[in-house]
Amino acid sequence: MKIDFAPLQTPLHRRLQTAAVLQWVFSFLGLAPTCILLFFYLLFTRFWLISVLYAVWWFFDYDTPSRGGRRVPFLCGLKLWDYMRDYFPVKLVKTADLDPRHNYVMGFHPHGVLVAGAFTNFCTYSTGFKQLFPGLTTCLLMLPLWFRAPFFRDYIMCAGLIPSDKKSASYHLRKRGGGNAVVIAVGGAPEALDAHPGGYDVLLANKKGFIKMAMEHGAHLVPVFSFGENEVYDQVGNPRGTWLRSTQERLQSVMGISLPLFHARGIFQYSFGLMPYRKPINTVVGRPIRVERKEKPTAGELDALHQLYMDELSNLFDEHKGNYGIDKDTHLNFV
Repeated sequence: MKIDFAPLQTPLHRRLQTAAVLQWVFSFLGLAPTCILLFFYLLFTRFWLISVLYAVWWFFDYDTPSRGGRRVPFLCGLKLWDYMRDYFPVKLVKTADLDPRHNYVMGFHPHGVLVAGAFTNFCTYSTGFKQLFPGLTTCLLMLPLWFRAPFFRDYIMCAGLIPSDKKSASYHLRKRGGGNAVVIAVGGAPEALDAHPGGYDVLLANKKGFIKMAMEHGAHLVPVFSFGENEVYDQVGNPRGTWLRSTQERLQSVMGISLPLFHARGIFQYSFGLMPYRKPINTVVGRPIRVERKEKPTAGELDALHQLYMDELSNLFDEHKGNYGIDKDTHLNFV
């Protein structure tokens, strides 16, 4: 295989963009197990007290992720994230105002491989969310599994990440006065297995938990579609019904995380590696869907709002797909 090496005279800003994305990829793929190994390794060294003291701290701080987390605005505004934004680049597109007197459940689609658009737009200040939607604070939901990793849990909480369970999301949605937006990658880990370039499969047809939660709290729903999210990585072919897909789904049901076999480019060459491609990601925030509070919605009310949400997401996709080079005959496929 011929290797396409990066030019030696790469401008400094391009190298900084690559470095910013490299640390982000490592954070999602390797930092959690590294932190776990470090925690146990220190127990058998003269620095054992670090792990012991952290364990005591962890005991008293265990419920913090489900009680709002611990966002650090300074870290969210670092120049580092501007370089990451410019690598792809990532852009946030506003289509309507969001009244900060309300709380919102924002459904993010598609998940992609590593939810690059969701992290850049809603966990950092680099794309201007605070300026586009003044008065709103976002929290991105992440698999609870990652909050069980020592040290790593504190790192991800700094960016405003919270566990993807009802208790954690409800903490924000029941706050009076509004101004809180919970961002949910609705398709979750299983949808990552469908993250193929040119694919528009959205795992939503039977996903109603976030709809029910919005109704219980009277939080308005906001559909969000991230054009280009599936383009930044290639993935080994895994159609439904194949042995590979069956194995991946079985592992996902046991481990709670999906294992897509993805690849893209490297750091110093463009032929292979785990660095994402430099493909634009345009995250379009749709119009809010007004939701009346119902603590115990009926099945019919739940189905009706779920159908309305799917219709609004389809309309959002169809209205904007032409701006991003998608054929007019292409539509979302809800699975």
